[in-house]
Amino acid sequence: MTLMNDKVHAYKDQIGALSDVLPEVVKSYHEFTGECFQPGVLDAKTKQLIALGIGLFANNEVCTFYHVEEARSKGATDQEIMETVAVAGAVGGGHALSQGAMRVQKALH
Repeated sequence: MTLMNDKVHAYKDQIGALSDVLPEVVKSYHEFTGECFQPGVLDAKTKQLIALGIGLFANNEVCTFYHVEEARSKGATDQEIMETVAVAGAVGGGHALSQGAMRVQKALH
């Protein structure tokens, strides 16, 4: 867990440094994401699980660590987190397969 925590903390430190250079950009980003993650029709845990799946699909290590931590803090179980991993894997595999079936086959003909 220390690697995960170290990377998340390093990201937060770097965002703090960016805030020194572009304070309004960082402030706007935090306001936007803060609003997006507020409970609505979807609860906060579900939103964190969605973010985790997207972070995995985007191969974003820091987002993966961050959203695992956040999902847990919102009550996600290990099983829910791993099911999110499975869904992200299915979407990622489906994405590659659909592009192969359509684009690559078209390029071959």
